[in-house]
Amino acid sequence: MGILFQVLVLIGFHFANGQKPPHIIFTVADDLGWNDVSWHNSNIFTPNLESLAREAVILNQSYVQPVCTPSRVAFMTGYYPYRVGRQNHVLNPLVPTGIPLRFSFLPEKLKEIGYSTHLIGKWHLGFCNFSYTPTQRGFDSFFGFYTGALDYFSHTRNSKPRGPNSKWNEADSEIGYDFRNNSRLSRKHNGVYSTVPKSYEDMYHHIRDEKRRKYSGMVTAMDDAIGSVVNALKDNGFWDNSIFVFTTDNGGQTLAGGNNWPLRGNKGTLWEGGTRAVTFVRGSQLKKSYVNDKLFHAVDWFPTFLQIAGAKPVPGIDGLSQWNVIKEDREAVRNEIVYNIYDLDSPRAAIRNANYKLIQGFPGKPSDWIAPPDGSHTKSIHCRLKKNNSLENAEESLRLYDLKKDPLERHNVAKSFPNIVRKLKYRIEELKKTMVPADDPAPDEKGEPKLWGNSFSPGWCIAK
Repeated sequence: MGILFQVLVLIGFHFANGQKPPHIIFTVADDLGWNDVSWHNSNIFTPNLESLAREAVILNQSYVQPVCTPSRVAFMTGYYPYRVGRQNHVLNPLVPTGIPLRFSFLPEKLKEIGYSTHLIGKWHLGFCNFSYTPTQRGFDSFFGFYTGALDYFSHTRNSKPRGPNSKWNEADSEIGYDFRNNSRLSRKHNGVYSTVPKSYEDMYHHIRDEKRRKYSGMVTAMDDAIGSVVNALKDNGFWDNSIFVFTTDNGGQTLAGGNNWPLRGNKGTLWEGGTRAVTFVRGSQLKKSYVNDKLFHAVDWFPTFLQIAGAKPVPGIDGLSQWNVIKEDREAVRNEIVYNIYDLDSPRAAIRNANYKLIQGFPGKPSDWIAPPDGSHTKSIHCRLKKNNSLENAEESLRLYDLKKDPLERHNVAKSFPNIVRKLKYRIEELKKTMVPADDPAPDEKGEPKLWGNSFSPGWCIAK
C-alpha cells in the first residue's frame, strides 16, 4: 500500500554577523488533508502538533498548489508554478528535467547571510542532472529521497507512474532504490521501516476502512516524530530562538486514506479540499497566539523567511512577506490567490480575489464532499460533474463562489454576479501573459534504474 506521508524540514542554524537570527524549521507533511489533524477532527490523535498549534498563529486561509511538485516550487522559489513552467504535473522519475537553474532557491539565499541549511525527507524537484539535486540547490546536507514516493520498507519505487491502488513490485525490472545521505546512495537503510510501526495503526482499530486506519496511524506517527524534533531542539538550546512552521503540500488523497471534510474535493483538484492547507507558525517572536484569517499562499514563505532571517528581499517574485502580518496581526498584504493556471489546450485555472473565487474549466475530480470512513455518522455528499462539462456546457465552465458566505463551494453564483466573473476572467487572461510554457518532456529511458545500479540517480539529462 503506497500511502504517501513524509516530513520535510528546512533548518537554519548559523548566526550571521554576530547577531542571532532565529532558527527556521519548515515542516511539510505530504498529502495531509484538512480533516487529518486533531484540532479539525477529534478522531485523529496529534497531541504534539495540537500543543504547538495552540501556542501558534494558525493560518486559516493558507493555500498551496493542487499537487506536490508545484507546491514545492512555490516554497523554494517564491514564484507561482505557472511562471516556472511546472504548472501541469508533478515530476515523474523518468522525466528529463528539473527546476531551471536560473531560479534561486530559498536555502541559497539563507546561506548568503550565514545560515546552515539542511533537508530531511522528500525532494521531488528534479534529479536527472546533479545540478538539480538538493546539495546543489543550497542545502548543506540532505537525508531523504529524490523522487515523489517510496515503499517504506525497501525505499524503492517503480519508474513508471502508478495509481494509488497499484502494488509496488509489479515490474521488478523497473524498480529502483532511492534513499540518500547527502548525494550518496545509502543502502544500509534498506528494510528499515521509515514511517509507521503497526502499533500506530492499532490505535485506530475501530476504523474498518483499511486505508483510513493505516493513514490515521501514519498521521499519529508523524506527530510523534515532530515531538522528537521539538524535544531535540529544546535539549540543544535552539527552541527558544526558533520559528517552527507546519504546513501541507496539497490536500489529502482520499483514495489513500486522507480526508478533507468538510471542504470540497481532493488532492489534484482546484477545489478548496485540494488547495487549502493546514498551517501554523509558532515562535517566541510572535506577539500572541491566534487564528489568522488573512490570505496566505505557498509563494509567501520564501520572502517571509528571508525577512525573518534578515536577508534582502528578492525583486520580481510572486510571494509577499507576511512576517509582520503574522507576528503582529497587522492589516492584510495579500488580496489575491492564484490557485493555478494550467498550460493546456482547454482553459483551466482558478483565482481568488478577496472573497470571490472563480474556477475556469474543469476543476478536477472527485468534486464531492467526502466524509472520513472512520465510523462517524457524517455522510458524504456527491454531485455530478463530467470531466468534459466545460466543453458541453459553456455556462458551467465558469464557477464563482463567495468563500466568505460559502466556504464549502456549494453554490455557483456566476449567473448572479456577471461583472465579477468578467473581472476575474480578465485577470486570468492578463496573468497568462507572464506564463512560462509548461516543461513537460516525454519520459526518457536513459534514466531507468537498471542502467544506474538499480537506483534513481543523476547523470542522464542536461540541466537547463
